[in-house]
Amino acid sequence: MRTALTRADRQARTREELVDAADRLFTTNGFHATSVDAVADAAGYTKGAVYSNFSSKEDLFFAVYERRVDRRVEEMEETLMAGESVYEGMERLIVDLEHRQDDGWLAVFFEFWAHVLRHPELRERFAEEHRRGVEPLARAMQRMADERGEEVPEEPAKLATARLAMLTGLQLERMTQPDLVDEGLGVRMLRLAVNEGGLDGLPDEAPSGLRARRTPKQGARRP
Repeated sequence: MRTALTRADRQARTREELVDAADRLFTTNGFHATSVDAVADAAGYTKGAVYSNFSSKEDLFFAVYERRVDRRVEEMEETLMAGESVYEGMERLIVDLEHRQDDGWLAVFFEFWAHVLRHPELRERFAEEHRRGVEPLARAMQRMADERGEEVPEEPAKLATARLAMLTGLQLERMTQPDLVDEGLGVRMLRLAVNEGGLDGLPDEAPSGLRARRTPKQGARRP
């Protein structure tokens, strides 16, 4: 016997289907080129259904972004914890990044980021999601420092943000200069930063030329 959906269940399903449709259209067509009517039509609902669940098109985009951050944070944490050491987990994460290319999402992400800069009322919500996406990497960097008996050269959140900003910037450059910036350059530079820029976590047998100069913690035993 099929159980009838409750009103809350129906509303949750409607919201999820609208977010699914918005994700597809934003990624394919962009933020500004995608109308609320188009999202409603693609999901099989009226525009009123969109505004019953979201206060604006920006609110709908945030729902897409927040869901993507939720999923990505979970994936990052699982990947980082899969290694026997923090360094191995970081290496697994870099390998994972090498296989992730989503130009449609990157394009609309940059488009919405620029939109947020013109609308101060949206900035804190955007920044909050941005920070959530960086937190697993920041925590991993702190654990790596603890594991190696090192001092973190900057606040972990600042260090992680800087490294991801480099990757994000190179991804943007690749979209406009593919002849210069190949698909793997951002990840190679991220690996170089991890291996040579401090907090490398390299195993003892790694070549000395790849090692960053370490500053042991006060009282930490030197190797």
